[in-house]
Amino acid sequence: MRRAAAWLRARAPLFLLFLLGADLGSPSPPEGPGGPPGGRRDEPPSVVVAILARNAQHSLPHYLGALERMDYPKERISIWCATDHNIDNTTEMLHEWLTAVESQYRDVVFRSVEEPSSYPDELGPKHWTSERFEHLMRLKQDALDFARSEEADYILFADTDCILTDNQTLRFLIAQNQSVVAPMLESQTYYSNFWCGITPQGYYRRTADYFPTKNRQRLGCFAVPMVYATFLIDLKRGDTAGLAFHPPHPQYTWPFDDIIVFAYSCQATGAQMYLCNTRQFGFINVPMKSHESLEDERINFVHLILEAMVDGPPMLPSRHVYLPPKQPTKIGFDEVFLINLVRRPDRKERMLAALLELEIDSVVVPAVDGSALNSSDIKKLGVDLLPGYYDPFAGRTLTKGEVGCFLSHHRVWQEVRVARGLERSIVLEDDVRFEAYFKKRLLRLMAEVEQVQLDWDLIYLGRKQVNSEDEAPVEDVRNLVVPEYSYWTLAYVISQQGAQKLLDAQPISKMLPVDEFLPIMYDKHPNEEYKKHFSQRDLRAFSVHPLLAYPTHYTGDAQWMSDTETSTIWNDDSQKTDWSGSQKTLKDVRVPRGTSGQSFHPTSRDEL
Repeated sequence: MRRAAAWLRARAPLFLLFLLGADLGSPSPPEGPGGPPGGRRDEPPSVVVAILARNAQHSLPHYLGALERMDYPKERISIWCATDHNIDNTTEMLHEWLTAVESQYRDVVFRSVEEPSSYPDELGPKHWTSERFEHLMRLKQDALDFARSEEADYILFADTDCILTDNQTLRFLIAQNQSVVAPMLESQTYYSNFWCGITPQGYYRRTADYFPTKNRQRLGCFAVPMVYATFLIDLKRGDTAGLAFHPPHPQYTWPFDDIIVFAYSCQATGAQMYLCNTRQFGFINVPMKSHESLEDERINFVHLILEAMVDGPPMLPSRHVYLPPKQPTKIGFDEVFLINLVRRPDRKERMLAALLELEIDSVVVPAVDGSALNSSDIKKLGVDLLPGYYDPFAGRTLTKGEVGCFLSHHRVWQEVRVARGLERSIVLEDDVRFEAYFKKRLLRLMAEVEQVQLDWDLIYLGRKQVNSEDEAPVEDVRNLVVPEYSYWTLAYVISQQGAQKLLDAQPISKMLPVDEFLPIMYDKHPNEEYKKHFSQRDLRAFSVHPLLAYPTHYTGDAQWMSDTETSTIWNDDSQKTDWSGSQKTLKDVRVPRGTSGQSFHPTSRDEL
């Protein structure tokens, strides 16, 4: 975007600048150094939302949807929007949205430049050159100048990769009565939108406070040296009058980066930055490396959408922006089975929504509800306990939930081998959290498996490795190992031959939990007595490494719940299991969530 570009009255998203004042519906906060936080006492403070967008097609619909749902009077909000250097559909999306919502807002300024589509010496759309940094600083300064010229009370900057799913975010930030305040945003890694330490040269400094803050082990609003991506500025306070993005302070010698320039400006004017983490405000996408593509960024953002579905609240797109319909396929498999209990429709809806985002077509298999089976039903099904089976962690025998789980997977194996003769299929339970690049990595894996003509029966996509020993890698296939004793059946790929082997073992009449049965069949179960009941233990099992799927929740999580482990004993309706999880449902501390799937490398804005 060039400074000679015309200013048009309309609307468009990029960075959100909100000009806001006191918290509505609550007592007015104390006056700051600049006087009352709002103009007139009988109306809400005025807000400017600054949107600066470049190649934001992947996130704009959800970003704008969050803006629409923000609980604040739109007639008190002005929108300042700028976009340029695009090679995607960003400009058209912004124009479409602004045209639809323009009449709802107090004022709209839209600044759009079509050419050029890149900067000189730019290696790609994710590469940050000095010219790009300076241009962004000038745009932010223009937005700040506009807010001041409009005598707005507040301005909120929110990058288009930041989705504010909490519609009370603006009200909350205003109520903090601080000069500069930011909501802590979640990502799929340890990355967030703040630093807890900064060196005298303006670089990131590690501190002991970051992880307790990021993980919400300490809660509150904390003074920090750096917030970025989404933050609110109180324009009525005296210490913010001199804040600037461009030009940098005359004594500025730190790195030429917009967020560091602004942090220095805050230090120079005495405007303390604050970071609040008391609520789940929303999500932030992890920045891409310079050589990565817009497609990489899109895939990464899809993963952020999936994370929001698990941790909530979910991201919802704007109803004013056209989204092309998804084109789900079986992604090269004969079938994708989703096992779901009918009485858990919430899990089914989340999984189907997640698979749709991944453009994976699935078929729902109604799970056998073990809790609905009485002892007579179980006998009619031919179920009998494996002699001597006893859960070493739970201190009990088989539960009805585990019977139902086994029968559900057994039903899928029959579908694969007997009913349909499927060569290769994916089996998913309804509590799966997908890792980043799930589909891309799975397709690459299966292509390599086929290329080397690997003889396989079952491939774990998600599991819990019981022992700590390293597992043998598979030659000529990246990210594939030979599994040792493992728990969980939440996600795996199975062949027709593999299903046949599992059915031939006739496990219904000598049942134990299905995730104990599989290691017996590939001859890695540590209990020799159990293995004696299954003579053919030649299942050719493998596992992806790192894993592509994990459970949505673990023992100790607020939302943890297990239909398999918390039910009555398999042949005794009166004996209930009363506990809160076992060794099986504990998180594997060797593979922290957020680092096991996709490796995100540092940028100037990364905490790690």
